[in-house]
Amino acid sequence: MKQTDVVISGGGMVGLTLGLALAQGGVKTVVVDAAAASTILDPHFDGRVSALAYASVRMLTVLDVWKDLAPHAQAIREILVTDGVAGRPASPFSLHFDAQEVGAGALGHIAENRHIRAALYGAVAACKNLELIAPATVKNVKVESGGAAVLLENGSQIAAPLLIAADGRESRLRGEMGINVIGWSYPQTGIVATVEHEKPHNGVAYEHFLPSGPFAILPMTGNRSSLVWTEDKRKAPALLALDEAGFNAELSRRFGSHLGKTKSAGPRWSYPLSFHLAREFVRPRFALAGDCAHGIHPIAGQGLNLGLKDAAALAEVLLDAARLGRDIGALDTLKRYERWRRFDSLALAASTDALNRLFSNDIAPLRHLRDLGLGIVDAIGPARRFFMRHAGGDVGKLPKLMKGEAA
Repeated sequence: MKQTDVVISGGGMVGLTLGLALAQGGVKTVVVDAAAASTILDPHFDGRVSALAYASVRMLTVLDVWKDLAPHAQAIREILVTDGVAGRPASPFSLHFDAQEVGAGALGHIAENRHIRAALYGAVAACKNLELIAPATVKNVKVESGGAAVLLENGSQIAAPLLIAADGRESRLRGEMGINVIGWSYPQTGIVATVEHEKPHNGVAYEHFLPSGPFAILPMTGNRSSLVWTEDKRKAPALLALDEAGFNAELSRRFGSHLGKTKSAGPRWSYPLSFHLAREFVRPRFALAGDCAHGIHPIAGQGLNLGLKDAAALAEVLLDAARLGRDIGALDTLKRYERWRRFDSLALAASTDALNRLFSNDIAPLRHLRDLGLGIVDAIGPARRFFMRHAGGDVGKLPKLMKGEAA
């Protein structure tokens, strides 16, 4: 039986980042993932992009990941938020964020998920305390007072004082450990596509609130943007089934003409949208991180940043305990992580849910109210700067890694 300090089930972006943070801090870590690297890095595996808040970029810089990711990431220099209806003039009220106002070079960066994973794999390969076992599946887990024993489908066994689940929204380990979730599905589908346009975007991200849901245009490298289109789930199948000309016509109607002629480039993807929050983040010898613990609406683009903050906080808690000679899998150690992260996760999840419900409709009184709210926030400098820092992940009790310090 292989002996290690921590086993992480799930080698996605959160799982690998957490593994790097622990291993670079001297904790021997094994990450087990069901998919081979070649599958994960295939451009057709996942067409999504992620918005990396500048606090997350600081973390990836400390972990020596950012140097390989930076050439593939587009800085967000401005964000423009509007409210309206496709085919009608936009509301005169809007909210404008500019990175220069908070003294930052960028409010964040947009990167394709496959490039984030590739940079993480490169850092993993150079990390001596971290072993990635993939493709491999966890078959059985036995948790006792002294630690966790993990049996893989190939017959291999791994023992460790702590097991961490980072295996996604539908985490099997979360259920096996008896942790329930609260949550619901939204009557919306997320449509994702890459769009080519003739004019440069100049690092400006757009968030158009339409009655069916937010329509985000996120700047990518080159004259490209990622379209994150939230649509009524009853209408989404018909939109996805359109031929190229029909889809481009619908896209252009919502996209507008500010970037010139537009056309979709490459495949389209769709994802059901839902919300969930685990009732507990930890059990003795066991912890949740990332989408296992929470899943939020993509309206603010904070899903990955929330998971990375989990990774930074959990790594800090475990490394502090290890340096003091304490048991890293003991419940009192893990409860510090739960207290730190659960309230923050709940607050962000509730705010994104409320925003989606407030803006995803064409009810006249609500439309006038939210337009007024956008105008007021835009006119008040301190409020505007607070929301910019919030978008950059730079509010609340930040883990050391998100301050740009080693954990």
